[in-house]
Amino acid sequence: MRVLTRRLSAALRSYAAAGAHHSRRNFSTYSLRIKSQPLGGGLLESPWSATQLRGARFSGGDVKPGNVIERRGKIYEVIKAQHSTQGRGGAIIQVELRDVDSGNKVNERLRTDESVEKIYVQEKSFEYLYTDDGDTGNVVLMDPKTYDQLEVQPHLFGESRVFLQDGMEVSVQLYDDRPLSASIPNKVTCTVVEAAEAQKGSGTPPYKRALLDNGLTVQVPAHITTGDKIIINTTDNSYVSRT
Repeated sequence: MRVLTRRLSAALRSYAAAGAHHSRRNFSTYSLRIKSQPLGGGLLESPWSATQLRGARFSGGDVKPGNVIERRGKIYEVIKAQHSTQGRGGAIIQVELRDVDSGNKVNERLRTDESVEKIYVQEKSFEYLYTDDGDTGNVVLMDPKTYDQLEVQPHLFGESRVFLQDGMEVSVQLYDDRPLSASIPNKVTCTVVEAAEAQKGSGTPPYKRALLDNGLTVQVPAHITTGDKIIINTTDNSYVSRT
């Protein structure tokens, strides 16, 4: 019932906003959903990766986290990149890649002088509506300009999806209209629903555990109490300040 209510609320909001700007357009136009369904593994099974124009080639030594590259007919997002030297073998870069089709992660080694094909993506802002509690568990977003809805697989947000809040502005990287990755703001306000007693220690000031309204447990200063609203750094789940 809760999901149905949220969906109805989102649809009504889209309809009202659309009607204010485009009164002659039919409501069905604004209820369009661009679905993000996993595809197969190969290039021929992923027509979106075959039709999009490729970017320029660059060397393996220039690969950085956040880059989107093509290797062996598949499209990957670079999650981690670490340079190292292997004696006479020369410099290499150890990379963790995420297959944008399956979400699976792989680790590979690239030579710093190896030619790598970079894919250029489009970054757009969306508004978070709700997370489907059904079989897909997809995150449903809305384009604030067109009011079209976009379903994004939850793994694209990574661990940060726990911070998603109603109406939050999020960023999505799109490749040929296909979501590749998604991110939330670096700082988010949360409410403390339970705060432990401060433990004596070497910390100055002493820290203690606190349970947030999203179910996450973080370390907070001793003066934080139940009901406080605090700002959390979503990149490392660390306490920033009290609002």
